[in-house]
Amino acid sequence: MFSKIVALSALLAAANAGHLGHGHAVSSQSIVHHDEPAHYAAPVAHYAAPVAHYAAPVAHYAAPVEHYDGHDTYAHPKYDFEYSVADPHTGDHKAQHESRDGDAVHGYYTLVQPDGSVRKVEYTADDHHGLVMLSINAKKM
Repeated sequence: MFSKIVALSALLAAANAGHLGHGHAVSSQSIVHHDEPAHYAAPVAHYAAPVAHYAAPVAHYAAPVEHYDGHDTYAHPKYDFEYSVADPHTGDHKAQHESRDGDAVHGYYTLVQPDGSVRKVEYTADDHHGLVMLSINAKKM
């Protein structure tokens, strides 16, 4: 009978013990600053005598080398840019093309949406019309 009580007590103790785990993560930082009285050198007791004479002012100046006529140089902005991505592992398929000539920008981008349809957005931007965009959705073939 005594062995049954000891076995039951050991079983209850093991059941209540549970998993202790690793505990919480602890991070600490301590910055200690000990102020000490500042020690400064004694002020200088004597100063240099002031300058007795100065150089004569310059009588004439050289003319500027360049003459600015008020016109800035202007580089005409022009570029053509294109890229595409086709990743079968992630299913990421997209492309973009953009070109600029002066202040007019034209371009498009396409992407395959999660439902398999293809979205194509064409855009144009200029000083007269602003930004104009056209979005087209089509089922993938």
